Amino acid sequence: MRERTIASHFARAATGGARRMGRDYSALLQRLAISPELLDEPRARIAPEQFTALVQGLWQVLDDEYLGLAITPSKRGTFAMMCHAVIHCRNLDKALSRGFLFYSLFPDAPRLTLSLEGERVRLSLDDSQLNDPEHFLTECLLVIWHRFASWLIGQRIRLEQACFSYPKPAHGAEYELLFPCRQVFGAEHSALLFHSRYLAMPLLQDERTLKHFLERSPADLLSRPDDGDSLASRLRRLLSRDSAHWPDLEAAAAHLHISPQTLRRHLHEEGSSFQELKDELRRDIAIYHLNRADLSLQQIAEQLGFSEPSAFHRAFKKWTGLTPGAYRAQEQ
Repeated sequence: MRERTIASHFARAATGGARRMGRDYSALLQRLAISPELLDEPRARIAPEQFTALVQGLWQVLDDEYLGLAITPSKRGTFAMMCHAVIHCRNLDKALSRGFLFYSLFPDAPRLTLSLEGERVRLSLDDSQLNDPEHFLTECLLVIWHRFASWLIGQRIRLEQACFSYPKPAHGAEYELLFPCRQVFGAEHSALLFHSRYLAMPLLQDERTLKHFLERSPADLLSRPDDGDSLASRLRRLLSRDSAHWPDLEAAAAHLHISPQTLRRHLHEEGSSFQELKDELRRDIAIYHLNRADLSLQQIAEQLGFSEPSAFHRAFKKWTGLTPGAYRAQEQ
């Protein structure tokens, strides 16, 4: 189970436009079992499918794919029409150029541009006019265009740098899941940089695959973290293979063909540690089962390697601010 949970910050930020406009979305939260207490707890997490459904539900409430965070709304279906406009382009360069041209036809829509810088291409977003204090729409647009482009050519586009026109936010630690590359804050423009070789690649998708893609996208693109190429991501993939028999640090280092000292050093440089990665994975596995009620609290504790349920309760509250019982109760 490699499904990563979503920080409550993003669910809270997604509702910002509706909240500011005085729109009632309480029924949506109730239907998705997202309690106000969970939204108000900074450490809380929600399941990816809950987040996807929340974004889709807010689109319906507002009839706005920009979630009330741009100067003018983008009516539901606009993204789908853009996809139909680009799906028959011969390569990624033509598809992105046509997609950006499509959105430029709408007054006050956030502007996206491509520019070549030697062997790299810069995908820039003008977010200067957004009504987006949490930077949620900026994050969404950059993530969606990166992952949509990757989907079009059938392979993950490796990001080399992500730039943001604002200081590192309080939830900046979550950016590793969204932009697994070097990050620069306080830049002149928000942008993504990647190798220009991707632009010449042909599109591998068609009308048939697009129909399936649009059933849940672009909301689904936001809830799937980019595994990336970092050592932390590789280690997480290793640990997630069998949560019942996790290797210790020495065994993990041997599997990755590096020394334990090198593993510790590189994780530290990436702002993580072996124990933190294990705790994050335990947290996400626990939330996965708590959402589904397929295992008792004691069974979940045992699966995660806790000798006593009380130890699991203490750890889960430390991770999320809620006890396992309280979390499961608000999901019912």
